Amino acid sequence: MLRIDRVNTRYGAVPILKGVSLKVERGDIVALLGGNGAGKTTTVRTISGLHRAVKGEIWFDGQKITRWAPERIVAGGLAMVPERREVFPDMTVRENLEMGAYLRRDRGGIRRDYDQVFSLFPVLKERRTQFAGTLSGGEQQMLAIGRALMTGARLLLLDEPTLGLAPIIVDEIFRTIEVINREGITILLIEQNANRALNLARFCYVLEAGEIVAADTSEHLKMDRRIQESYLGVA
Repeated sequence: MLRIDRVNTRYGAVPILKGVSLKVERGDIVALLGGNGAGKTTTVRTISGLHRAVKGEIWFDGQKITRWAPERIVAGGLAMVPERREVFPDMTVRENLEMGAYLRRDRGGIRRDYDQVFSLFPVLKERRTQFAGTLSGGEQQMLAIGRALMTGARLLLLDEPTLGLAPIIVDEIFRTIEVINREGITILLIEQNANRALNLARFCYVLEAGEIVAADTSEHLKMDRRIQESYLGVA
């Protein structure tokens, strides 16, 4: 469903991604691991069209989207949940969800997706008239995921969805990701909690200094000694 071929990106003259290639099969959950500064967020921003690749190609659902504008990519069925949520604080929960559906004209589908979001996150239904900036961090993360679902996305890019959240909320977010995936949405997951990511994803890539240094099934990577020492806390 998603294929990235030898993508290079820069910030100014500084190279960030150096020939990154990865793929995500339809219906899968694929994890992208790496330390701070490895280039994980740059990868999903490049896929989303928010940062331009200077070399390489990006394909989504059979179409080359390397030069597409971000809004065209979203309309095509690919949405990102950004790091640190980035909800609209001075809009209500309902208005934030409406912003997710801004490009859509299928009213029946929009109503269906509202019902899905409120089913996944009942607290958002309770707080639908509350300003997003007054929500807790966990509630804002739920809202950010809900807003992405309202785009009608078939593939979600989740950038650190559990960053800074309490353990009980982390559990809820991971359960929700599983449910979303079972309902047919493909997921590329960036996650600092490598153990949880490897337990959730079928396949995993490891990014270091802008380069893919490992790519394998999660089961195999969990047994890789270097991965254990670097990411899983095994001495």
